[in-house]
Amino acid sequence: MFRPDDTPARLPDFRNVGVISRALIGVNLGMMFHLLLIVPDWPSWRDRLFAAALWCEPMLLLTLAVLAVLSPWLARAPYRQGVLFTVLLAMLSAWAVRVFYGDISEALAGQLPWRYELSAGASALGLLAYYRLWMRALSPRITEARLAALQARIRPHFFFNSLNAVLSLIRSDPRRAETMLENLSDLFRVAMGKKQGLSTLAREVELARGYLEIEKVRLGERLSVEWFIDKMPWKAAIPPLILQPLLENAVYHGIEPSLFPGVVQVNIFRVRDEVHIDIRNPLPKGGDERARRIGNGMALENVRERLLLHFDAAATLTAKTVGEHYQVHIVLPYQEIADAETITPVFGR
Repeated sequence: MFRPDDTPARLPDFRNVGVISRALIGVNLGMMFHLLLIVPDWPSWRDRLFAAALWCEPMLLLTLAVLAVLSPWLARAPYRQGVLFTVLLAMLSAWAVRVFYGDISEALAGQLPWRYELSAGASALGLLAYYRLWMRALSPRITEARLAALQARIRPHFFFNSLNAVLSLIRSDPRRAETMLENLSDLFRVAMGKKQGLSTLAREVELARGYLEIEKVRLGERLSVEWFIDKMPWKAAIPPLILQPLLENAVYHGIEPSLFPGVVQVNIFRVRDEVHIDIRNPLPKGGDERARRIGNGMALENVRERLLLHFDAAATLTAKTVGEHYQVHIVLPYQEIADAETITPVFGR
């Protein structure tokens, strides 16, 4: 049974867009509300806010910049040592800004020595406590059941159609039927697995190819697949079973309803520190327009939620119609993972 103390203590990823945004928003909101409590009138509050921002923003940006540079080292450091370093860094940044600026105004110059440095240290400690609680709430041990349910949403029609396709091949092409069962077994082993760590793109592409081979048995010449993966980072980390539901959507909504053959395109590549995944399927042609199926939302929200749980705001998913194609585009931060079975904490740490 899960207990809060079971969650391993770790610092957040200071290179994560969501972590940086929360720090910026949290510190500035705290500064504004603090001034609301101590300043008696609106004109004075605006003047004090401007003066405080002149001190706060450089200190905050300097601290976050250094933490981002040292993020790999902090990921390996003991938690208490990382907390101490972060607090001392915030205080040192505040001291450097105070030395550079001096006392911005008489209103900000108090009798308490080191007031700037102590305020910065307390703010850093408060933010780290918030991140600790936040990461507990998003701990893989808490979200395991939720992720397992998301990963298990393979459409029942696919499972039964695949079994029917296997039955039709047993006598005519037993070797192909055996391969199809192996692909189906691999797919459901991942879908029903209890682990929710990050997989590799190489493993996900392997599963996706197996899934599409199953669909090609059912659909024959109606389904063609074009892979553009020459520039794909094979060891890049990705939540398991991300490609399959998107490809299932492409087949279900773009190939099955059409009277004509169609091509599903998969393009995966790396640009600097980002991995791009682009999946396109044709819009259905011919027949009744009502054959166009509605309902991409569940699979897309499935994928969006798992990307959010693993990468926070650093990953995005967009879906739109481009000409005669429907396009899903994923951008996620590039992180390498050596073992597809390794449990990787939330947000790439």
